[in-house]
Amino acid sequence: MKIIVTGSLGNISRPLATALVQQGHAVTVISSQPERRAAIEALGASAAIGSFEDADFLADTFAGADALYAMIASGYRELDSRAYFQRIGRHYAQAIQRAGVRRVVHLSSWGAHRDHGTGGILGSHDAEEILAAVPGLALTHLRPTSFYTNYFGFVGMIKAAGFLGANCPGDRPVALVHPRDIAAAAAEELTRPAAVPSRTIRYVASDERTQDEVAQALGAAIGRPDLRWVAFTDEQMQDNLLRNGLPASTAADIVGIYASMRNGTLGEDYEQHKPTLGKVKLAEFAQEFAAAFRNTGE
Repeated sequence: MKIIVTGSLGNISRPLATALVQQGHAVTVISSQPERRAAIEALGASAAIGSFEDADFLADTFAGADALYAMIASGYRELDSRAYFQRIGRHYAQAIQRAGVRRVVHLSSWGAHRDHGTGGILGSHDAEEILAAVPGLALTHLRPTSFYTNYFGFVGMIKAAGFLGANCPGDRPVALVHPRDIAAAAAEELTRPAAVPSRTIRYVASDERTQDEVAQALGAAIGRPDLRWVAFTDEQMQDNLLRNGLPASTAADIVGIYASMRNGTLGEDYEQHKPTLGKVKLAEFAQEFAAAFRNTGE
């Protein structure tokens, strides 16, 4: 199969492209960074260098493809992340139609079933609906849960304050996922037969824990057994993010995500459609976290 992988050599796209090449597929990896070409080709894939703001580039790259893995990079650098997701989603839709691609696996998010109340997840909801409007697709929305890798963002807080936390209580269960498990699910979907047209949802998760349990596991791994999760109010969370230099819109997106985790709306559809959990459990990720923690300056 000829398969297009977006996301350059990110935490999901690198293992996904590697797996597909090893299975014998002809893989093209799209990146906006010319310096990534050599590393992409070293995997045995072809590199297509261009911008997702360029629908013509996307259509030309998609031409002749049997399947497409479509992801939209985080919009947290955008002042309006929802508008950004909508814009890139429309570029995808236009290019898919022009190129005649019939099999699309879209990286979405848990919480994307809702059109309100989930902060920064709302862009994923909109992208789902934009792609679903393209006629003649066999479309799968992958909805991963909360990424383990989000905890890397708490390293500075742990070193400065001795705890980690957000506007969500520590005893609230949360489904966690590792990028490798997402890549494995994407590879399965891209290479399995699918009816045209069709639209399916697949949740991806690796483990289910409370934030207190996460703090305990990470603390044990970094030699801080007393590490704890602290629940902030929405206002405290917003103020902390603003003090750390985030734009107000970005801070509000993040606060909204954790608030929806707290009130249960983020995971309500996941709870009705739980998948078989993936391979990478919290204990394994904790060792990855410890390595990153050690390598991050004070």
